[in-house]
Amino acid sequence: MNTITDTELKLRGIEALIAALGVVQAERFVSLILREPFDYTQWQRDLWPDKSLEEISGLAMENWNSPTQ
Repeated sequence: MNTITDTELKLRGIEALIAALGVVQAERFVSLILREPFDYTQWQRDLWPDKSLEEISGLAMENWNSPTQ
C-alpha cells in the first residue's frame, strides 16, 4: 500500500464525496461534520455491534472484490 500525504488524502476524500454525492451534497456533508462533535472511533464501535471483527472483515473483502456497479 502506498503512503500518501495528508493533503492528497484530503483531496481524494473530497473527490470521492463529490463522486458519490455530487458537489452540493458533499459540501453539505462536510459542513455537518465540521459543526457536530464526531467521535470516529466510537462511531466505528457502534456501527455493527452484532458483528464480529471476522464478519466485518469478510464483508469488507466481499465489497472489495465485487465489481463496481
